[in-house]
Amino acid sequence: MSKAFTREDDAPEEDFEADEEANPIPAGSKNYMTPAGWRRMRDELSWLVKTERPNVTSVVSWAAKLGDRSENADYQYGKKRLREIDRRIRYLTKRLEAAEVVDPATREDTDQVFFGATVTFATREGNEQTVRIVGIDEMDPGKHYVSWVSPVARALIKAREGDTVNLRTPAGDQDIEILEVRYEEIPMEPFVMVQSQWSPNTR
Repeated sequence: MSKAFTREDDAPEEDFEADEEANPIPAGSKNYMTPAGWRRMRDELSWLVKTERPNVTSVVSWAAKLGDRSENADYQYGKKRLREIDRRIRYLTKRLEAAEVVDPATREDTDQVFFGATVTFATREGNEQTVRIVGIDEMDPGKHYVSWVSPVARALIKAREGDTVNLRTPAGDQDIEILEVRYEEIPMEPFVMVQSQWSPNTR
């Protein structure tokens, strides 16, 4: 990565470790992702590097010429925003470098659960639920997209239709029966540029 996008010397080190700590990749593992999730991260990285960072840098450069930086809100906010951008660029770059893209739509037909599977299971009480096993950065509880390192995915992976597996939850262990396993394209929202609420007084 270009030195232009490395962290600022005065940025706190913890700023650049927060994302990795929140979403760790298991040691020795690849960063499994779906094609749509990979494109979304790539598009965000491209936007940050080519558009957002240059724009903020130009404002910081302008604000730095105005005098006392300690009293300059535009300068202070701009520097803070640059640190946030650099942290995110570093995180995305590392994630994409470690990415192993797996397309569930092209997997050979099987009833065994692997990354990218869409799995329907039932609890002992007969309640059914369908989950999709996706990458660590693709999980979305609202859509029942679960990370491949989550407890439910770990319980399901390598099992087959008709198998009963044990799922450990905070409320206790429960047995779930796998009703259906299928592989298909997993819809993923594309990256959308964030509209900044910051309006520096550049006039």
